[in-house]
Amino acid sequence: MTFRTLMAACLATTFASAASAAPTAQDPARVPPGEYVLDKSHASLVVKVAHMGFSGYTMRFDRLGGTFTYDPAAWSTTKATITVDPASISTGQASFDREIAGPKFFDSGRYPAITFVTTALSADAQGHGQVVGDLTLHGVTRPVTLDTVFNGVGPGMLGVGTRLGFSGHGRIKRSDFGVDAVSSLVGDDVDLAFEVEFTRK
Repeated sequence: MTFRTLMAACLATTFASAASAAPTAQDPARVPPGEYVLDKSHASLVVKVAHMGFSGYTMRFDRLGGTFTYDPAAWSTTKATITVDPASISTGQASFDREIAGPKFFDSGRYPAITFVTTALSADAQGHGQVVGDLTLHGVTRPVTLDTVFNGVGPGMLGVGTRLGFSGHGRIKRSDFGVDAVSSLVGDDVDLAFEVEFTRK
């Protein structure tokens, strides 16, 4: 076998394995039990607020973490903890990032983590449902409901391991959490959109 033939065979195997790494089920009861951790390289949280009524100003957080222990026999009671570093806010403008992370808004020096701890989950046969949990932001904890889609569970890249993913969105009021600076310029409603993947340890 020539080197070129060998390389072609390896690439074909790699791409075939990658293609097979896709969700195989959307039924939560078919997710294998165990401890799952957030794949930080495949996780995003985007937030949007109205800017003077002219546009929806969009930002994202770059540092997220999360874990949960899963029991398929009691999946609706899964306790997941998601953490967000408020200092990782990214607007594309470094000086504005520092302002938002500073005392006027998130005050990340005093409140170094945003946390969300789930209290209840629901999903239909197509994976659509809700996640209810306690959101702690700026030192204030309030219940929040997020609309979610369980995208499914399946093998990881190259067919190794177990991976699952969720998409979702929700809305909170920043004034509910004491983040109410320059309220005349920025809307009170904050739209949240997230994409996350977890892998089993």
